[in-house]
Amino acid sequence: MPHDIALAFHRPTFRNTVFRAMKLKVPRAVLIALASLAIFAVLLLAAGKDPVKAYQDTLIYVFGNIYGFSELLVRMTPLLLTAVAVALPARLGLINVGGEGQLYMGAWLATAGALGFSGMPAWLLLPLMTLLGFAGGALWALLPGVLRAARLVNETISTLLLNYVAPLIVSFFIFGPWRSAESASYPESPAFVDAARLPTFFGTRVHAGLLFGLVSLALYSFVMRRTRVGLRMRAVGGNAEASVRLGIPVPTYVILSMAVAGGIAGIAGMAEVSAIQGRLVAGLSPGYGFMGFLIAWLAGNSAWGIVVMAFLFAVISSVGDILQITQDVPFAVVNLLMATILFIVLGQRRRTP
Repeated sequence: MPHDIALAFHRPTFRNTVFRAMKLKVPRAVLIALASLAIFAVLLLAAGKDPVKAYQDTLIYVFGNIYGFSELLVRMTPLLLTAVAVALPARLGLINVGGEGQLYMGAWLATAGALGFSGMPAWLLLPLMTLLGFAGGALWALLPGVLRAARLVNETISTLLLNYVAPLIVSFFIFGPWRSAESASYPESPAFVDAARLPTFFGTRVHAGLLFGLVSLALYSFVMRRTRVGLRMRAVGGNAEASVRLGIPVPTYVILSMAVAGGIAGIAGMAEVSAIQGRLVAGLSPGYGFMGFLIAWLAGNSAWGIVVMAFLFAVISSVGDILQITQDVPFAVVNLLMATILFIVLGQRRRTP
């Protein structure tokens, strides 16, 4: 029998079939998810926990009821927006690590609109808050864009450092002029009026911010694939010096892409304060900007990839909440799982010729 198998393997038809099968690739996102969950199971076993029960609880509490699945979409919303904020300038070869700070500044300026124009009707106030949220994030990303266009400071460093300044500005206002008299023990702004709250759907916390995220993704994909602007951006990302010689205004594209990207992240902040919190709070984001950076990077800046990876990261975040309750596992385990995913992708790219 072994001899027959060996002879069969040397037949050209059989050999070509085997090699073709070996070359078939499982979708990258599926491989990342399966490998990370397997390694995470080993980590749970090492901690004395039951990984099978952990995954069963995840299926029951996240996918087994409408509330759990709706919360998954709630978590996805800011991740979609902050990932697009990273992917857009990445097409120019820029690294925007400032989604977290841009989110905070969008929330801050949107709050200024909600508190300063509370007498407006919703059909005027919500568009105003959206514009202010976009402006807050755009202005926060504009400075790194200008410095990068002038070749003074690398945008990776400037956007990263500004992440730590934006929450301090928010804290100054909620500890100072915007502090609510109703919350003496925990500083936060006054509650927004109903007209300043984004609408939610089907009796859940899924809100209109999800539409902002999907529209941003669709526009991003369309611009990159179907417009002259997208073609020029990809040309700059491929070879900036050649693009300059072809007459493409590279500094202008750098500044505008950073501003638009920051504005998209700012809309994520506006949606969080308007739909989820209903006021400006200090711990507005659990790291959505940093997770958005990782999502865009893992997705290869692909629009569909961003959707898949944002969904995966939303599931991971939900797993952390569930394991705290069912198996007394600290939420920091989520960071371990995200780090595992990152290392898997790094190893995969290292092997790629």
